[in-house]
Amino acid sequence: MSFLAENLSRVKPSPTIAMTAKAAELRAAGRDVIGLSAGEPDFDTPENIRDAAKAAIDSGKTRYTAPDGIPELKQAICDKFQRDNGLTYTPKQVSVATGGKQILYNALMATLNAGDEVVIPTPYWVSYPDMVLLAGGKPVFAHTSLESNFKLTPDQLEAAITPKTKWFIFNSPSNPSGAGYSREELKALTDVLLRHPHVWVMTDDMYEHLAYDDFTFCTPAEVEPQLYDRTLTCNGVSKAYAMTGWRIGYAAGPEHLIAAMRKIQSQSTSNPCSVSQWAAVEALNGTQDFLAPHNEMFVRRRDLVVKMLNEIEGITCPTPEGAFYVYPSIAGLIGKTTTAGTKITDDESFAKALLEEKDVAVVFGAAFGLSPNFRVSYATSDEALKKACTRIQDFCASLT
Repeated sequence: MSFLAENLSRVKPSPTIAMTAKAAELRAAGRDVIGLSAGEPDFDTPENIRDAAKAAIDSGKTRYTAPDGIPELKQAICDKFQRDNGLTYTPKQVSVATGGKQILYNALMATLNAGDEVVIPTPYWVSYPDMVLLAGGKPVFAHTSLESNFKLTPDQLEAAITPKTKWFIFNSPSNPSGAGYSREELKALTDVLLRHPHVWVMTDDMYEHLAYDDFTFCTPAEVEPQLYDRTLTCNGVSKAYAMTGWRIGYAAGPEHLIAAMRKIQSQSTSNPCSVSQWAAVEALNGTQDFLAPHNEMFVRRRDLVVKMLNEIEGITCPTPEGAFYVYPSIAGLIGKTTTAGTKITDDESFAKALLEEKDVAVVFGAAFGLSPNFRVSYATSDEALKKACTRIQDFCASLT
């Protein structure tokens, strides 16, 4: 009998972390590796937020807090939801956790029983299915396509729902595709959900403020108020505020669900870092002036990457509406062979050969449940992106 829990055999390590670690290993060996695998802004955390953290330390705000967040942060979150999304919540409806991932995990652990199904559109963030499996549930995948710009259609959602469905996980703008749903597109999905009152909505809005061109962000409970009582609206400060290492995520929803999530957290990690919580208060309440110039840089980088990848024969790269990823198809490269003799049989072999032969780290599409694609994070410098895309162009041109 194995010493380890059976549940552990159902999940796999994060492929994005694995690719980032492999790139770091090669870089430590002296290779000039360009990493495009990590979903992390290259900006520093804004100064006002850093100053708030320093002030918290200096004033002794370094002790335990309530398990799921200080009152000041919960109120700031309520104010944010009202200001940005037109959603009214009280502090009792808010949970704060150690990153957005823990928020989702707590909710799934608190609600899933064996056999419960969770509808997850593909491509998906790599952790969704594994968290469902760890909680004893069953992921049900609703497959999108390049032709629909990786957006789920109402018919696809309808077909995925069964009497066993407990949650629908929704992510816009999306990791990994960057696809953002317009109000009309989202309303079509919420109309389906209204016909299935047993299905709850877990909306991952982590990239809310990273919205480009004419795209305007919206969230399900905002678009369809009738879903308010069965929606967990999840968000965090990691991406827009360049606070990935501070580890603060949050959510708002029905009080009984928040209480259940609090119970899980009180017996696992307990409270998020006190200093990070005070920094998050400033992030949400303080100036938002840095968001627009950051987004201008992201748009420029997005357009650079999309243009250079679409110049490659065999690659098709749609232009995303938000986040900081592109998700190009390599359908035209399958079956070709690299100069080192590696046959490109799928997107995983493509990504591994690209790293080994050209020192560019990307994440293969199978990790996100939709192939043959790969994910590029353009949250790095223009210079690095140009250099990396040139290497990808050279790599693809050399395939035979």
